Formats: sequence, structure tokens, C-alpha cells
Amino acid sequence: MSGYRLTIRHGSRVRRESFEDLGSAVIAMERAVDQVRAEGPLEGVRVLRDFEPGDRVAARIELSTGGWLRGREAGVDVMGDGSVVAYAGGMGRRQLEPPPDESAFDAVRRELGD
Repeated sequence: MSGYRLTIRHGSRVRRESFEDLGSAVIAMERAVDQVRAEGPLEGVRVLRDFEPGDRVAARIELSTGGWLRGREAGVDVMGDGSVVAYAGGMGRRQLEPPPDESAFDAVRRELGD
């Protein structure tokens, strides 16, 4: 069994990959974000109120350690304007705030590192 599971939710598509080490999993996460960004920004929508591209999630890319009773989870949301927001946790999700010299991917790596 692998150590890390990457889940990519993009539109109605869900893709999963497994990795033995955290470094490889985070590199795959970065590649997935690049693929989503390459598609360009989302358009704004109006549903009871206006949602700008930065308010919409284009893709959710999550790493999980699996483990007994679910393990740990962290990932990134790729917003419709191309920005990336890091988070930790599954149901009780909290936003990660990387320091100015770190990326969202560094925050995920730090959150899931041993």
C-alpha cells in the first residue's frame, strides 16, 4: 500500500493516484494545478448573487495519508481566477496561510510531513 493518495476533483471528473513518498505526491499536485490553470479562468456566474471567478473553485486537489481511521489530509483549491488556496483537514477544513517565502505546496508539504 502506498503512503500518499492524490485525489483530483476537476468538474465532474475525479482521478486518483498513489505515491510512496510525499515529495513525488506534491510534484504531481503541482502538475495537476498547472493543467487546470492552462485551461484559463472560469467565467463569473449569477445564482441568487454574483460569483466572480475568484469566488469559484475550478478544481480541488487533495493529498491523504490514508492510515487507520482516515489519516491526515491537506490540499489546494484552484480558484477560477487561477489563484491557489491551501487547506488542511477533511470535514473540519481550515485554510493554511503559508509565510511570504513559501508556496501553497510548501504549506501542504509541511502539514503532511512527519
